[in-house]
Amino acid sequence: MNGAELLIGAARDLGLEVCFANPGTTEMPLVNALDAADVGANRGIRGVLGLHENVCTGAADGYARMAGKPALTLLHLGPGFANGLANLHNARRARSPVVNLIGEHASWHLSADAPLHSEIERLTGWAGTWTRRSARAADLGRDLADALGAATSGRGHVASLILPHDLQLEEVAAATPWSLHARGMPAVDAERVRAAVRCLEAARRPAIMLGGSALFGAGLEAAGRLAERTGAALIGEVGYARMAAGRGLPRVRRLPYFPELAAELLAGFDAVIVAGTKLPVSFFG
Repeated sequence: MNGAELLIGAARDLGLEVCFANPGTTEMPLVNALDAADVGANRGIRGVLGLHENVCTGAADGYARMAGKPALTLLHLGPGFANGLANLHNARRARSPVVNLIGEHASWHLSADAPLHSEIERLTGWAGTWTRRSARAADLGRDLADALGAATSGRGHVASLILPHDLQLEEVAAATPWSLHARGMPAVDAERVRAAVRCLEAARRPAIMLGGSALFGAGLEAAGRLAERTGAALIGEVGYARMAAGRGLPRVRRLPYFPELAAELLAGFDAVIVAGTKLPVSFFG
């Protein structure tokens, strides 16, 4: 077993199901491991080819939003990662759990400053909240587990793991199955929740502004029950990541894009509670 096979096996153990890939020569060991991952003992993770890096990062963002599961990307060196930054910005804003696997030149070749060499960490620092450059082939499974833990903590994050080519090829001992120890959502102070309910019940024209997971599933159902109890209007944030709508679901009015119209709408309420998002900000000053 080599480092790439160890990492893809760990991805399977950790419950990852899909990797959106636009690889180059540096990532060929990982491509081979992905090719083998749909048969035999590693069955369970699927590689999906994207013809541009921004397609891969956009697909990973969309998959994470709609499936509610973390997604992998596989990208070629710093320039390939840079080509996917626009949709990683969207993923970061949507709090989508995305883990980027970024191929890197062999460790012994970095000092040669090859034409595609770049300071990958400077790019990943802009795109997400967690970055690691793997240093030992035997640790690739643990590195991926840590990356996934960071990506799935709280409301979701973009994490990046830099994988030198020589570590992908290095022979390693078979690893025991990996498990994920993710940090969950931070607890909300109960008194703060009670104060919010009292505020809504005392208001003559209350509203609840919703974002994130409050716009679908159990979050939206809870918001609907609260609105029915208090008479509050439900308002969705402008740039929502995902919103459920249709028959049988609570009616949510989207906050207008233009600040003048948004201010006019909000002026009609004497109390607004914010859940799953932050106070609204106009796109431009």
